[in-house]
Amino acid sequence: MPTGPVKSRFPGRARNALIAVLMAGTALGGYAAGQTGHAAANDAAQPGLPSGLIAPTVRAVPDFADLAAQVRPAVVSITVKMQIQPASDEMPMRPGRGNRGDPRSGPGAGQGGEGRGSGFIVDGNGTIVTNNHVVRDAREVSVTLDDGTELAARVIGRDARTDIAVLKVDAPGKLPFLHLGDSGAVRPGEWVIAMGNPFGLGGSVTAGIVSALGRDIGSGPYDQYIQIDAPINQGNSGGPLFNQNGQVVGINTAIYSPSGGSVGIGFAIPANVVKTVVAQLSQTGQVSRGFIGLRTQPVAAEMAQALHLPAAGGALVAAVEPESPAAKAGLEPGDVVRAVNDRRIATPRDLAMAISEIAPGEKVKLDVLHNGEARDMTVAVGRMPGEQTAEATNPAESGNGQPRIGLSLAPVPADGPGGSKSADGRGAMVAAVDTGSPAERAGIQAGDVITNVGAKTVATPEEAVQAIRAAASGKAVALRVVRDGRAMFVAVPLAAKPAIEG
Repeated sequence: MPTGPVKSRFPGRARNALIAVLMAGTALGGYAAGQTGHAAANDAAQPGLPSGLIAPTVRAVPDFADLAAQVRPAVVSITVKMQIQPASDEMPMRPGRGNRGDPRSGPGAGQGGEGRGSGFIVDGNGTIVTNNHVVRDAREVSVTLDDGTELAARVIGRDARTDIAVLKVDAPGKLPFLHLGDSGAVRPGEWVIAMGNPFGLGGSVTAGIVSALGRDIGSGPYDQYIQIDAPINQGNSGGPLFNQNGQVVGINTAIYSPSGGSVGIGFAIPANVVKTVVAQLSQTGQVSRGFIGLRTQPVAAEMAQALHLPAAGGALVAAVEPESPAAKAGLEPGDVVRAVNDRRIATPRDLAMAISEIAPGEKVKLDVLHNGEARDMTVAVGRMPGEQTAEATNPAESGNGQPRIGLSLAPVPADGPGGSKSADGRGAMVAAVDTGSPAERAGIQAGDVITNVGAKTVATPEEAVQAIRAAASGKAVALRVVRDGRAMFVAVPLAAKPAIEG
């Protein structure tokens, strides 16, 4: 098998091809936008056309065979033997609701049987990238290479917030690998190619175009998916999305489908997100995100007028956490953040994404409107405080018997998350709930505040994690949660996490 980075020799003519219309088996027609001179030439060649009308031009159908042959050796199929637990995940997104679901396939997937997904090699030493939900419930993981070689895989690290996981295999020699491209250069309308293991059919290739960018499907706090119409189905999860230069621009992750099959609406995690997360998971097994301590809201047209701002857009500071990096830098409620390191901020989500991608300890430049005046402010980015997960990320801490309930916890903000804060502001706020986890099945929601684990009162995320781990001897743990000002106890079953070496 050839080794080294996979390069593309995809013909330039195919890269530039555009399919416009396909009707009843007729020829493919396209409309080529050209300069005035080209239009004049077309008019001259076809008398009777109205002046200025751009004539239809027949173009070649793109051929992706060369590209597929080049990248195929670095795309892998993943087989997962899962823990025995009731099936609860679904592959398709329900109409009107974003859900990454469980796009693995195979008999018994999600019920202690086998599930299948996809992945791709990102270095010659056997580092493989896939989706977190592909290996989330794994008891054993194996990887099948393009030549049929089957290798045992270790889970190096997982990040539920972005749905990315990193695996490692030991191969007798160097493996072919793929380059992560610049997803920031991806444009709606350009050709993309998906490759993976749909329904266990390894090495399947599909093609389509980019439909839209920056899609929020409601599956996590950092959604900014690339929407594609290249068909992807169950088992495609974790597989690469290529541009026409053979670079990976995304990870195929979810579909929207009322039926369970592809209807031409798929979603891929952008490669620029993947680069950051994979680098951290490969080094430490976990992800550290930047934090500056702002609560923000959108700036709509009415708000812009009320604040005498020149235009709508940006992130309006509603509150600044005491002693946070933002407070120390001098940001105040009423300020509007318009850019981070010259990266335009149109919404609060843009700000959250931009800050989360900056390593703690680095300084960041903010373009801020303060009382209508433009200011450049420098903020030393901190680490997101107390963000813990009730599932140990470090495999060395994840031996048999450790509780696994699928919660990410954070401190309760000073002013409380809406009506969910505890009476004294103590406890652990639920920052995220893993899809299909015991916590989700028990009804725990993001924004809930945990004040007690059984009879034990907890004041911080760290105390909550320790208390949940201490409950490992039982079959379930009782959590007292506060939601919308009301307190209740919820019983969450404990799923023992198997040892997965890292």
